[in-house]
Amino acid sequence: MNTRTLQTFEQFEKFQDDGMKHELLQGEHIVLPPPKLRHSNIQHRLLHLIWPNVSQHQLGDVRIETGFKLSSDTWLQPDVSFVKAAQIQAADPDGYYKGAPAVAIEVVSESNTPARLDRKTKLYFAHGSEEVWIVDPAASNVRLIYREGSSRTIGEGELRSDLFPGWSTPIDSLFPDKP
Repeated sequence: MNTRTLQTFEQFEKFQDDGMKHELLQGEHIVLPPPKLRHSNIQHRLLHLIWPNVSQHQLGDVRIETGFKLSSDTWLQPDVSFVKAAQIQAADPDGYYKGAPAVAIEVVSESNTPARLDRKTKLYFAHGSEEVWIVDPAASNVRLIYREGSSRTIGEGELRSDLFPGWSTPIDSLFPDKP
């Protein structure tokens, strides 16, 4: 029988930095390798595509791999996140964001399995996210999942969100090197 040891956030926070990405998912300490180039390129494209709209409308901020403390046993770092201005103002600058970002964006990779992405999505919504985007570089699409349970997959045309007034971008702008 395989037994795993669960950690508290306090134990997790004392872990020594080893250059890898770490998350605490319902007490399970998960170590993720650094993102590969395509993954990182998508993160930066999303940041640069969304940020001008967020800035223009003073909506908050767009972050890459920022930590969010969802509960006493869950601390996650979405690949990209949109944080509303009110959540930024309420945050302790020497701590972590409490609760989930308004939009959590996860880029599919070998280390982020569908089951793990599903768990994360449920936790993001349980702790305040309004949308979760699952970006799949292999399929060149984005699945937008909404808090009320509906979803849609964008594989061509424009990517848009009601959280970013007047914003849209061609889906191809995320995947310029698609096969």
